[in-house]
Amino acid sequence: MSEKITIYNLGNSFFSNKEEALALASKSFIGEVKDGKVYYSIYETLFLLEKSKALLLDSKEKQISFHSLLKKHSKNHLSYIVFKDLTEKGMIVKEGLKFGTDFRVYNKGEKPGKAHAKYLLHIVDSRDKNLNLHNFSAKARIANTTKKILLLAILDSEKDINYYEVNWNSLL
Repeated sequence: MSEKITIYNLGNSFFSNKEEALALASKSFIGEVKDGKVYYSIYETLFLLEKSKALLLDSKEKQISFHSLLKKHSKNHLSYIVFKDLTEKGMIVKEGLKFGTDFRVYNKGEKPGKAHAKYLLHIVDSRDKNLNLHNFSAKARIANTTKKILLLAILDSEKDINYYEVNWNSLL
């Protein structure tokens, strides 16, 4: 793919109606196709911008840079680091809000909507002194109930990531 995908930002929505976007969505599952458009999460948009595969325009057709978008959504910074790491490893990463977690993670080559996510991923900042055991237990229970594995992504102060699989049966 040589031509950049043009992504439009309206409010909190990111989308493209370009052929290149549709081709990328069907090949690598970045974005979700609805009504002839590809809709992107903030993480997918940031990833495409950082990799110089997209151009982001606001409602006035003014270009938005990777850094200004990341700054505007700074609360998502740690999540983006994990999203980027897993995506670069070939995993398919989608938002996990409906499961009460940060992301759903699919194995390489699995198509969201056709296959089920293998993991529900929860991000933990190792500097957070308020880790809640009840929240952790609830996330592990939801993963078990939905036949998924809870994957913890623990980020240290240098933003290095360690991943841990949590098996519900090992908690009992």
